[in-house]
Amino acid sequence: MNRSLPFPLSKQQQFFDQLGDYIGDVFYEMLPEKGYELRDEQIFMAFQLEQAFKKRSVMFAEAGVGTGKTFVYLLYAICYARYTGKPAIISCADETLIEQLVKEEGDIRKLEQALGFEVDVRLAKAREQYVCMRKLDPLVQQFGDDEDVTQVHEEIPSFVFNDSPSMQQFRRYGDRKDYPWVSNEKWERMAWDPLQPCTTCEWRHRCGQTLHRDYYRKATDLIICSHDFYMEHVWTKESRKREGQLPLLPEASCVVFDEGHLLEFAAQKALTYRFHLATLQNVLTSFMDQDVREKTLYVIEDVLALHDEWFHILQTTAVPVEGSNRKEVPFGPEMLEQAKALYGKVQQLLEELVFDSEMYVVEEYHMKMIEEHLEFLSYGLSILLKEGDGIFWLEETEGETTFVIMPRLVEDVLRQEVFSLNIPFIFSSATLSQRGDFSYLASALGIEDPLTFSVDSPFDYERQMQVKGHITDEEMKKWEVIGQALRENGGSSLILFTSQEEMNRFRRWAESSEWSFSILYEGDREISELVKQFQKETDTVLCSYHLWEGLDVPGEALTQVVIASLPFPPKDPVFEAKRKHASDPEVEVDLPYMLLRFRQGIGRLIRSHHDHGNVHLWMSTNEKKAYSESVAEVVPIPIDWKE
Repeated sequence: MNRSLPFPLSKQQQFFDQLGDYIGDVFYEMLPEKGYELRDEQIFMAFQLEQAFKKRSVMFAEAGVGTGKTFVYLLYAICYARYTGKPAIISCADETLIEQLVKEEGDIRKLEQALGFEVDVRLAKAREQYVCMRKLDPLVQQFGDDEDVTQVHEEIPSFVFNDSPSMQQFRRYGDRKDYPWVSNEKWERMAWDPLQPCTTCEWRHRCGQTLHRDYYRKATDLIICSHDFYMEHVWTKESRKREGQLPLLPEASCVVFDEGHLLEFAAQKALTYRFHLATLQNVLTSFMDQDVREKTLYVIEDVLALHDEWFHILQTTAVPVEGSNRKEVPFGPEMLEQAKALYGKVQQLLEELVFDSEMYVVEEYHMKMIEEHLEFLSYGLSILLKEGDGIFWLEETEGETTFVIMPRLVEDVLRQEVFSLNIPFIFSSATLSQRGDFSYLASALGIEDPLTFSVDSPFDYERQMQVKGHITDEEMKKWEVIGQALRENGGSSLILFTSQEEMNRFRRWAESSEWSFSILYEGDREISELVKQFQKETDTVLCSYHLWEGLDVPGEALTQVVIASLPFPPKDPVFEAKRKHASDPEVEVDLPYMLLRFRQGIGRLIRSHHDHGNVHLWMSTNEKKAYSESVAEVVPIPIDWKE
């Protein structure tokens, strides 16, 4: 049921005129009466945002830390959703930012309490955030002595194991957040992954992921998801419709991209073709048991042999890249020739299947499934074989090898499939522009003529923080000075690393020393639980390689941010492709990425007018010479260099 607007509608006035009056009352009167500061920057943003909703346009809303931008876009999104009768989608950079919005003391709850109305908000999480019963059940049989795995299995509701449960027994379960004690490594072994055949799974109608999806689709105000999930919705929307399934997300009144500068990376991740070594083997082997012609069987055997040899070449030539799980695969003649041979044989098999389907000796569903797998492989190989059109890499995890092909540019897809919709799209972040120029982001996303504005942070950085620059070419010396800073500060610090490998090197060093406070590491437990502990235990240190954005910990729990290295993009295949097609890779790719991420990192320290503390920044000697001026331009106060 649609909820009513928080203000009365009058036939004598346009909706946006009445909305504008209400927004003015909220920020000039209602919020100050509840103890909130009257912020000129917030009010300016509110009336700028009105234009995007009126014109149903794309807007880049760059607002510094402390402007209260979340309240502004939430208020517009809720009101517009109720006016149109369609939910608003809030797309966040990651699960951590989602938690900041929906936790008990988060912004949505604060808005409800301040304005006296209830918001219907529901989460749409990525599929990897849910336990997969098809994987968990045999995992318990295999690792029955693992307490973490066993505890997850014991907390699965009883109706899941009942072959004929009553619908009244069904309830949502299986969210990653429900099992905070499980490490990321163990979670990957029990969570959904692309190899799972959901459409034919015996657990399907009792699946936690399915039940959560049914729930969030009924939201009337807000659906909150990650950028990855939103882009997966865009990429799979038409194929799901063809298969008789609903799109992952319902039709929306508007979309807000919080930390919108990261949308390009989510789009690239979603618009990929992923080929698993085991999947084609399983599909074709099972098909050989069907009543197919002998000629088809021979072609299947040829496809499997070529496919195995192709993956063997990929695995033996792939090169690891620090800071990325993407292994670089050289575009060598052997790999290319094998891909051409495989592509040709797949085309031949598709032709043979036409004859088999006309004989009606193979079940229609089975035939459709194998044709879809082969067409998917064929299209991905065609992108690979057009040198320059695709980016490719290899991913290897425990027991699984995946070759990934991605279109080089995503702006055309985004322009057609997303920004052509006649609804408001709001990009909200403190870092959307380069010195007031939004063209870098607009071009990458295929956005033409967006509405834009920028407002600075209201904080007194000269009074509230210090930025200390350090130079060293010796990593062990860097760890020692960082350790000294942690002890002098009594913990209460966030250390940001550029990669998991760098964080692990620091961890090995730190574990050889004694500390009077706890040091938490990303990946040891579910991330929102780590953040809760960090916020609650005010002398704790949190080490992370992902929390450059989204972390909001005001107060004494965070009085020091350590940036262990300049956050340049990794030398992985995606960024190497960007560099290859840039006239000046450093200026067009590396520097903009680093400066945006660096600005986000230092923004973790001062979250309110009462916050204070230090930022420690580390560079090598060569980086100091090359980038100190560029870095100084984006730091709100002068850097105190410690030679």
